[in-house]
Amino acid sequence: MNLIKIAEEAFATGVDVPEFNSGDTVSVSYKIKEGNKERIQIFRGVVIQIKGSGLTKTFTIRKMSGNVGVERIIPLFSPFIEKIEVNKRGRVRRARIFYLRGLTGKKARIKERRF
Repeated sequence: MNLIKIAEEAFATGVDVPEFNSGDTVSVSYKIKEGNKERIQIFRGVVIQIKGSGLTKTFTIRKMSGNVGVERIIPLFSPFIEKIEVNKRGRVRRARIFYLRGLTGKKARIKERRF
């Protein structure tokens, strides 16, 4: 009887999480509370790292907003996530692609992974 597994199942949010890796472009529908209103905002960008395991697993998404790079660290099993959608599978050679921060324009593109 593994107590950690039982605790993880009790706190499971029920949102099905697709399989994705760093280099993939994903859209995360995230619930945002403003006062007493609640709306859904879609954050679309490239996954630059996946960190942790189990319930504490997080992933970092980077997108370009105008000319500024915006990164967001999102817990994978957050209750505020409505859905996660994989838009494009990227082919990268490493698990943490922080070198993307220093690249701009066409150099910042990631090749698509073919199956």
